[in-house]
Amino acid sequence: MLYVPPGKWLTGSFNLTSHLTLFLEKGAVLIGTQDPSHWDVVEPLPSYGRGLEVPGGRYQSLINGYMLHDVVVTGNNGTIDGMGMVWWDWYSTHSLNHSRPHLVEFVASDYVVVSNLTFLNAPAYSIHPVYCSHVHIQNVSISTPPESPYTVGIVPDSSDNVCIEDCIVAMGFDAISLKSGWDEYGIAYGRPTENVHIRRVQLHAFSGSALAFGSDMSGGISNVLVEHAHLFNSNSGIEFRTTKGRGGYMKEIVMSDIQMENVHTAIAATGNCGSHPDDKFDPNALPHLDHITLKDVIGTNITIAGNLAGIDESPFTNICLSNITLSTNSVSPITWACSNVSGFSDSVLPEPCPELGNTSYDSSSSCFYLLSVSGKTALQ
Repeated sequence: MLYVPPGKWLTGSFNLTSHLTLFLEKGAVLIGTQDPSHWDVVEPLPSYGRGLEVPGGRYQSLINGYMLHDVVVTGNNGTIDGMGMVWWDWYSTHSLNHSRPHLVEFVASDYVVVSNLTFLNAPAYSIHPVYCSHVHIQNVSISTPPESPYTVGIVPDSSDNVCIEDCIVAMGFDAISLKSGWDEYGIAYGRPTENVHIRRVQLHAFSGSALAFGSDMSGGISNVLVEHAHLFNSNSGIEFRTTKGRGGYMKEIVMSDIQMENVHTAIAATGNCGSHPDDKFDPNALPHLDHITLKDVIGTNITIAGNLAGIDESPFTNICLSNITLSTNSVSPITWACSNVSGFSDSVLPEPCPELGNTSYDSSSSCFYLLSVSGKTALQ
């Protein structure tokens, strides 16, 4: 165990090792230096091919784990503060030499636990498990100011058997975002994000989505169960993002027992979102979105209930909505907008667009069968 006692501790980027517990006592604050010379520059992740923000390498995260087994980052509600203000300014003024660092990143590791901590002011992502298996993120509080540009809370990325529970996340952009690589690089790396269980979370995303899928999803995202989530004060509640050239898929995703408050767009999906790393992508690599189920959702002060826009050559299919009540305000005259989508709805208010009004399904259809399948698999 590496024990951090109460006090403020300034540090540059550092690496963990297998079979280690990093423990932050109550009152302990790890503070990331704002001097970029104390942040090593590392190679791009192979599923991205370059830095997300600047071509080439990227700044190493504050706390790193590479090819580790059995590692724990925990505490008695200690704090990790990334002091992201200078990084946000460099990003906004296009002054970055390399892509921004994250607070905690595990690469190609398994049996990872992050729990009982507060994360503040991440330069970019707060917790980023990538190419990992068996990750448990529990009872953490994560926040950045609303104006912080493209800051994201928890980002499971080409990882499997991930459990996120009992967390409070409030971010400038996305609260939780599932990813799996970028265009030709993500397709070639070919590692999906799958078997993810998210439950009992409170999510706030100022300019992005409380719960996002993509747009970097070229390795695929599947078998995700989200339940008992409170999404509030957000630009969008649940959002699926992709674009031509991504390839990959988003499928077998079930969300239930969702409460939304003060959300501009409750449910969104777009087939025209995100840029490309370079001009080597295949425009004919079409992503697929299929078998998405939302049930038992209540929303208040919603501006737009749903905005779903698929791809001409690859429509979004089997979007299944059941027992959803969204109380919309009078800001927008449009409650639903749909194109290149198809699916089923039952007991949904306001009434969704005709493309989601298919009543040929029955209770034994794949729409609702998925709920038990995803729940069983994600909880293993």
